Amino acid sequence: MITSQSTLVDISFGVCTALDRLETIAVLTGGSAATYYAPHRYQSRDADFVIVISADANAAGAALRDLGFNENGGIYSHPANLYTVEFPPGPLAIGTEIIQGYDTVHRNDEVLYILTRTDSVCDRLAGFYHWSDRSALRTALDVALSGPIDIERIERWSVGERSLEKYDEFRERFARESSLAGGSKSGVAKNGK
Repeated sequence: MITSQSTLVDISFGVCTALDRLETIAVLTGGSAATYYAPHRYQSRDADFVIVISADANAAGAALRDLGFNENGGIYSHPANLYTVEFPPGPLAIGTEIIQGYDTVHRNDEVLYILTRTDSVCDRLAGFYHWSDRSALRTALDVALSGPIDIERIERWSVGERSLEKYDEFRERFARESSLAGGSKSGVAKNGK
């Protein structure tokens, strides 16, 4: 049940679970994925889901109506909560790269399909690379510092985005901030989880 106290993460779990029950897999992406990984550092105002599998083209609208959401111009709002839900068109991609994998998180009887932490870093870096958005760099660093990432994958993705100079800035700041934090939360992992 969605209330005025529901967080963006609560809403994301609720929406994803409702869709999953209708045989629809929708992956949380964008700033909302960053909020999941670094909730104390970044807060999105909406949950963005890209539908990657659906048995019914109308499942998303039906599931959200059942949860009490109203749709206006492709944006779903709930009368009891300020967060909105959107379904940007697929495919699931970051910059020019189509994303094949995602993480599955369980919370009690709920499920959330979400970009991996590594892909969430790349997603935020895209704003920095293509629009020189320094707040996107800050968010990418916050997500990277929240747990293990695959730095080699981020570098490969950055090469594909033709943004090695900006990647170098990210890498240097990540190394410095990770070292200042004592590496307690952050780390580098091969699988990017």
